[in-house]
Amino acid sequence: MTDFTPLLSLLGGALIGVAAVALMALHGRIAGMTGILGGLLPVAGDWGWRAAFLLGAIAAPALMIRAGGVAISFESPVPMVWTVVSGLLVGVGVVYGAGCTSGHGICGNARLSPRSLVATVTFMLASFATVFVIRHLIGGF
Repeated sequence: MTDFTPLLSLLGGALIGVAAVALMALHGRIAGMTGILGGLLPVAGDWGWRAAFLLGAIAAPALMIRAGGVAISFESPVPMVWTVVSGLLVGVGVVYGAGCTSGHGICGNARLSPRSLVATVTFMLASFATVFVIRHLIGGF
């Protein structure tokens, strides 16, 4: 179980929103993490901002941990093989859904995109169903 942290969650959400708006305003790009990551290879003309965005997404939490002196547990009761399989399934979904949860959920919905609304509802329903099946029907994790 995790601790409920509404103020930190609000701050984190606001920072994600500011980053998404800044990327759109300054570069005309959507802040979808898989699209940004996928655009790193092959190295092209817009490689720099992609690398900086991803580096910031990794460095910022590391700096917060360092500054706050609080170590965050990254343990999971889920076996690594299931984590890898899940990641691959999400990757396939990203390709077929023409974007990821951050691209559709944050940026697409903010632009009132009907496709993003349908994609986000689909992500959420699939997540709810998966958790229900695993926790209540299968009895795992």
